[in-house]
Amino acid sequence: MTMPLTPGEGHRHVMAHHNKVELVGRVSAVPESKALPSGDVVVSFRLVVRRGPHALRRSRQVVDTIDCTVWNTKLQQRVLRWEAGSEVAVTGALRRRFSGSGGGVVSFVSVEVLSCRKESSSAVASSP
Repeated sequence: MTMPLTPGEGHRHVMAHHNKVELVGRVSAVPESKALPSGDVVVSFRLVVRRGPHALRRSRQVVDTIDCTVWNTKLQQRVLRWEAGSEVAVTGALRRRFSGSGGGVVSFVSVEVLSCRKESSSAVASSP
């Protein structure tokens, strides 16, 4: 999908921007629920995802551990039933977040989960 740069520039196109992440991996620990000072509740967990064979040529690291956050109440209820080691699939968007700490502001990237499901072990083992 392409879009003109400006309404009058129909001959120049750029790709439409999108931010979508799809991951399948293993939950590293029991997901945690946290009430924020604003009153909002966020559920967070870490997802361990194996790197593909193409990545192994460049690094000896075989997995990535990715922070995930869930803001939707229905999804939170589902995620809070997951156990450490659960094989799951998540779809979401990358978000850069900022957090104040004693030494200043720290930024980090996480996946904001928009949909998720628990996978069967055989489905994960057969996925590329």
